[in-house]
Amino acid sequence: MNSLRETFLEELADVYDAEKQLVKALPKMAKAAEHDDLREGFEEHLEQTEEHVTRLEQVFEKMGSKAKSKRCKGMQGLIEEGQERIKEDAGDAALICAAQKVEHYEIAAYGSLKSWATLLEEQDVAVLLDETLEEEKETDEKLTNAAESMINVEESKDEDEPGKRKAA
Repeated sequence: MNSLRETFLEELADVYDAEKQLVKALPKMAKAAEHDDLREGFEEHLEQTEEHVTRLEQVFEKMGSKAKSKRCKGMQGLIEEGQERIKEDAGDAALICAAQKVEHYEIAAYGSLKSWATLLEEQDVAVLLDETLEEEKETDEKLTNAAESMINVEESKDEDEPGKRKAA
């Protein structure tokens, strides 16, 4: 890679593939979720992820390039890890953790791409990437809230069970 533009397009192809992998993985996560709110959250994020794919296609177009995928091994590994948690029937807490790992990966990718678009003076592209970046951050926040509320629900169940000591 000898230019920022080439690096940008390579990473764009990587995140494009990552989002397409996620489109296939999210229905499995939704199906595995025990709590309705989490299931609905995964379903909503699927719709949003499909929009991210379309937005990335717009970015390629604005960059004068054809949309292409470069196999994203990072996302592949994160999805495989999530699928292991599903097979283990590890529960919603494990699903949330797997989903947050994905979100953090995407936040890192979109943050870099947005910065590079700005450096390349591609303001329309930077705006599109920022829109996705903000949505990824919002999803991460929702997952954090889900994890915290789940912990509170589990703690209250433990307190209600006979023989369980209440937390101090």
